[in-house]
Amino acid sequence: MITINANGAAIPALGFGVFRMSDAEVERVVPAALDVGFRHFDTAQIYGNEAALGRALAAAGAKRDELFLTTKVWVDNYSEAQFAASVAESLDRLQVNAVDLLLLHWPGDAVPVAEQIALLNAVKAAGKTRHIGVSNQNIAQMRESVTLSAAPIVTNQVEVHPYLDQTRLVAAARDAGIAITAYYGMADGRVIDDPVVKAIGDAHGKTAAQVGLRWLLQQGFVTLTKTAKPERAAENFAVFDFTLTPEEMARIAGLAESNGRLVSPAGLAPVWDL
Repeated sequence: MITINANGAAIPALGFGVFRMSDAEVERVVPAALDVGFRHFDTAQIYGNEAALGRALAAAGAKRDELFLTTKVWVDNYSEAQFAASVAESLDRLQVNAVDLLLLHWPGDAVPVAEQIALLNAVKAAGKTRHIGVSNQNIAQMRESVTLSAAPIVTNQVEVHPYLDQTRLVAAARDAGIAITAYYGMADGRVIDDPVVKAIGDAHGKTAAQVGLRWLLQQGFVTLTKTAKPERAAENFAVFDFTLTPEEMARIAGLAESNGRLVSPAGLAPVWDL
């Protein structure tokens, strides 16, 4: 597994996410993901499946020092009364003493970024996470987080797929030494049926999903995959044995649309950069 190095963190480039997965699905698919080579697992408090992930990893006999675990604090817990307690509950559910990466899930519109970053740093100082980061921040918020944080911000986890041009955000993150973690890489299934991506896959003997993941990886992004089907885990991992040409990379990037963003919940999302 290749890693992405950012501000002192070595993050496995390919991660397995469990967004919108039931406990039963998590416990069924995680052993298969481990078998094919996944060691980076991404969850969140709001997903409601941290405990299922913890049980699945423990039951499979996964070695803690070989895992990279990420979870995210939900916006309702952005207060001194709740933040640290919620992280402790996440650790209990995951059956670990600390996670490898703890993120603020959304910036929201209720708590200033400065207060969020102070809370995040406090749990980092208490040894509850090895690294900290943010998610769904725009450029201004990301720069503010970097300026205010005592500990390095190692990633901004954001929506990235062929239909959304994130060039400006990516450039700003790289200027700050921050890794981009890409979620929604399949654009909620659209990539899988895209004729351009499918044609490129045919040329490499790969599926459209594998091409979409490879496109993200070749840009240097930490890339989150997802499947609830154990038999698909191997397909998602088999993306390190081929390389897209510069022309193929450009063709996929050319699919970007002015209204390509899919995830922007009111009250949670910031004002996005154009």
